[in-house]
Amino acid sequence: MILRTVHMHFRPEAVPEFMALFETHREAIAAQPGCRGVHLIQSPDSPERLGTVSIWDSASDLDAYRHSALFGTVWPATKALFASRPTAESHQLLWSS
Repeated sequence: MILRTVHMHFRPEAVPEFMALFETHREAIAAQPGCRGVHLIQSPDSPERLGTVSIWDSASDLDAYRHSALFGTVWPATKALFASRPTAESHQLLWSS
């Protein structure tokens, strides 16, 4: 399994817009083939710093999502709200409870 983290820094005034965007698309993202779940996280000290944590059955499932029409809609709308470049990492999930 793959655990994908994406850390994003938004313009403060754009946070509500991103939250609405995420709420609109979260179920569709979670329903993508191979997706085991998607979580939204927020820094308690810097509310403009948010991230997503998702779990995928395989790297190919994640790649298929990243090449999907849904991603093609969500990612450009999200990028327009950034204050700085995001960072993303994929990790092999070795153990989960």
